[in-house]
Amino acid sequence: MTTERADRSADPLTPGRRPSTAKIWLKAIELISRIEAEPTRLFADVIDDWSVRQPGRPALISNSETLSYAALSARINQYAGWALAQGIAPGDTVALMMPSRPDYLAAWLGISRVGGVVALINTNLVGPSLAHCLNVAAPAHIIVASELQPAYADAVPLISGAPRVWNAGGDLAAALAAIGSRPLEATERPAVTINDRALLIYTSGTTGLPKAASISHRRILNWGGWFAGLTGAGPDDRLYDCLPVYHSVGGIVAPCSMLRAGGTAVLAEKFSARQFWRDIVDHDCTLVQYIGELCRYLLAAPPSDLDRAHRLRLACGNGLRGDIWEAFQARFAIPQVLEFYAATEGNFSLYNVEGRVGSIGRVPSLLAHRFPAAIIQLDADQRAPLRGPDGLCLPCARGEVGEAVGRIGKADDGGGRFEGYTDRAETEKKILRNVFAEGDAWFRTGDLMRQDEQGFFYFVDRVGDTFRWKGENVATGEVNDAILQCPGVVGASTYGVAVPGSDGRAGMAALVVAEDFDLARLSAELARRLPAYAQPVVLRLTPSLQSTETFKQKKQQLMRDGFDPAIVSEPLYIRDASTGAYRRLDAAIYAQIASGEVRL
Repeated sequence: MTTERADRSADPLTPGRRPSTAKIWLKAIELISRIEAEPTRLFADVIDDWSVRQPGRPALISNSETLSYAALSARINQYAGWALAQGIAPGDTVALMMPSRPDYLAAWLGISRVGGVVALINTNLVGPSLAHCLNVAAPAHIIVASELQPAYADAVPLISGAPRVWNAGGDLAAALAAIGSRPLEATERPAVTINDRALLIYTSGTTGLPKAASISHRRILNWGGWFAGLTGAGPDDRLYDCLPVYHSVGGIVAPCSMLRAGGTAVLAEKFSARQFWRDIVDHDCTLVQYIGELCRYLLAAPPSDLDRAHRLRLACGNGLRGDIWEAFQARFAIPQVLEFYAATEGNFSLYNVEGRVGSIGRVPSLLAHRFPAAIIQLDADQRAPLRGPDGLCLPCARGEVGEAVGRIGKADDGGGRFEGYTDRAETEKKILRNVFAEGDAWFRTGDLMRQDEQGFFYFVDRVGDTFRWKGENVATGEVNDAILQCPGVVGASTYGVAVPGSDGRAGMAALVVAEDFDLARLSAELARRLPAYAQPVVLRLTPSLQSTETFKQKKQQLMRDGFDPAIVSEPLYIRDASTGAYRRLDAAIYAQIASGEVRL
């Protein structure tokens, strides 16, 4: 262990001299200020510049490979030359199925440099789900890593068209080697600008099959610049990124913020609680990219000597809930947390540069025109905005929960760009019109938020995860947070279920519990933490909960199962409204509920 690291661990929460909030914002603004003035400068050009200034510095590191800035620039040129050799014209799509590794970034940076659009495919998809995402993109070429060839082969009968398939470890490697790595001449490069589409990133939203969000070169440059500025990143920084590279945060925000700053991104193929701190210490990382559930998993892991043996100065991410924020920061000796809010396809972002516990950020007055955010009142059952007599939406008061929306337009006009999806109908569904003025247009985030008196925003839940019970709106995220604080609860997933003969949906929670779990204690804790209408009406004890690759809970099957003992074989418990106690739910009691004999 180095002396510097030992000193850092001994005084874990002393971050040194921190710049003022204003200086942090001004640095970010400086880094994005020339994007519009140089419309033909793409992110690959940023790499080229650093390759001249510091050719030998590591740009991307993985367990199997390290690429210096010079090597990354050369690899990008290889992919650009390959795309041109295949006749890929501006606007043509190439699908990319590859695990997290340096070549992943080189591929999309090179192909998009010459106008190709790269569809970033979830490497966990199989069968119909994989075919759907490929069919949405309609690629002319598909790059598939060797280890993903079987999954692709299984989906082939469902894939439309006849794309050329390249094995990343086979014929593609040979083709790239034949191309060489010389920089393209100006006459060889198609006319590509920051307005052009560079990527397709899939987003699921609250319902339905994944949609392909359109990501322009401008958006990539903005993401890289904003986060490089807000994190204060520089060439000596190293950021640990174990998030999926086919998503916007793990694949664009994290690595591009480092590459914009001339620093180093350390890529792990996937998150491992056991390997997490070992990687960070071994690679001497100073920054880490997180999502909230990752932090929760780390807190649940047994204490280790590595917990504080790192040199991290800042953790940046989204979804760190207030109930574990301080515990996470204290246990792992992280001086600063930069929580932010953004959606892949969204048109505004929020950044909590002040470190306010539990908040996703606020909009500083000097940037109010750039991030025009508002919260509007919502009918939870219909998932539609409430409107006044004039037909316009009703803004929420401070402290009131509603849906966050962002005004669509250009920054100079008091709005943010919404680039939409490949499907125009899906794009239109996300646009809310006549919000605060006749003819205006706002982006619907699908996220419930509230704002405090100081202007800080707080994430409450997804609109689809909110239900109405006993005349009250209930946000499943808040209920889930309360349940997770109860002794004996290891994991929880809260959702609304239909009750025969009742309006709205009743709260139900699927729980993973420890051996010392006690129902009576849970009831008492929930009564202390939640109003009666928000306490789960039904409990389901289950050995495990399913989640996506980014740790988002899969609730749809649980919701479809409901609480009929004839369908659910796992133990079910019903809440007694008069006492708050939970008792075993069997077929006889369910029949009484279904007939209306027993009212919940």
